[in-house]
Amino acid sequence: MADTSFPSAIATPAATIDEVIVQLTAIVEWSKQNNSRMGYFAALYRKVTIQVKQGIAENYFADGPRMERLDVIFANRYIHACYLYQTGQTPTKCWVRAFSATQHWWPIVLQHLLLGMNAHINLDLGIAAAETVPPEELQNLKGDFEKINQVLAGLVGGVQSELADIWPILGLLNRFLGSVETAIINFSMDKARDAAWSFAEKLSPLSEVQRKQAIVEKDDMMALFSNVISHPGFYGSLIIGIIRLGERGTTRQRIEILE
Repeated sequence: MADTSFPSAIATPAATIDEVIVQLTAIVEWSKQNNSRMGYFAALYRKVTIQVKQGIAENYFADGPRMERLDVIFANRYIHACYLYQTGQTPTKCWVRAFSATQHWWPIVLQHLLLGMNAHINLDLGIAAAETVPPEELQNLKGDFEKINQVLAGLVGGVQSELADIWPILGLLNRFLGSVETAIINFSMDKARDAAWSFAEKLSPLSEVQRKQAIVEKDDMMALFSNVISHPGFYGSLIIGIIRLGERGTTRQRIEILE
């Protein structure tokens, strides 16, 4: 069902990283006003985008304009997926899985973040890299591609403390068991980064028709993987249930913590 309250401004693709940040802010604010768990990933992603913008300004990347182009293409895939879903249309299957999970009470905040990362990094990042430069220039992009993933990884420490604010027992467990959720996120991101680059290499030389088919196949695969994140077996689901019962605050308050 279409949501007429969803910000219509995001229907038009962003052209600059500043426009991306404005559109992500609109999604975060809408999510807070509507107590939507979509805001969890949106809040984290806006922080990533602000960090990338800062990195471009500080010449952290070898080619700033090219990195902005990659960032905008990448972000537009997520923003467009949000718009499609909230207006009763159908984005890629792995985004449907991620957004559908926000309608349910049981997934914990970490699951929502991982479902978003699965769709956006495992599927969207490789597509964005392949669309940023022509095939003969793809290898020149690899250094900056790895740097943007370092920016993502650099925010994991912040996510750790924020998740501990939402589920206080997590801080105690981390003290005795190590950073459980940090290890999960880093593992996921390392695997996702490598897979995304391989996917970009696969897509880059293909025709438009071949690319569309390859994207459909990859989307099917990542949609299946999202089921593993949502339903991690009997013992995993038991642990997640315990965590969920201990998560504190309203949806809006959790989004504000992640901001």
